[in-house]
Amino acid sequence: QPQLVESGGGLVQPGGSLKLSCVASGETVDYYYIAWFRQAPGKEREGISYISMSDGGAVYADSAKGRFTASRDNAKSTVYLQMNNLQPEDTAVYYCAANRFGSSYYWWLANEWNFWGQGTRVTVSS
Repeated sequence: QPQLVESGGGLVQPGGSLKLSCVASGETVDYYYIAWFRQAPGKEREGISYISMSDGGAVYADSAKGRFTASRDNAKSTVYLQMNNLQPEDTAVYYCAANRFGSSYYWWLANEWNFWGQGTRVTVSS
């Protein structure tokens, strides 16, 4: 099973941008799907997007469309999340997760994913 490590979080002002990374190790993830989730204080863990490592196709939650973009670099076993026009409500711990199942109707639910990173904190504040 893969091990996942997120990085790239930090403090950013409203309207700013941030690019998160999720590096997988332990086994190839070329046939996995990798998702991004976030969890804000007092809220449930929320699915943002997932991406196919085989073809790069991505699916986004409605809340993420237009501002967030997932991409992958298979040679580096890395998935990225480019976040633009960040707002205070984007403040959360951001996690990546992996699964081999393919598509799922419930992909946005955390319990559909088997392997998780430790998270990286994003704070959007003036």
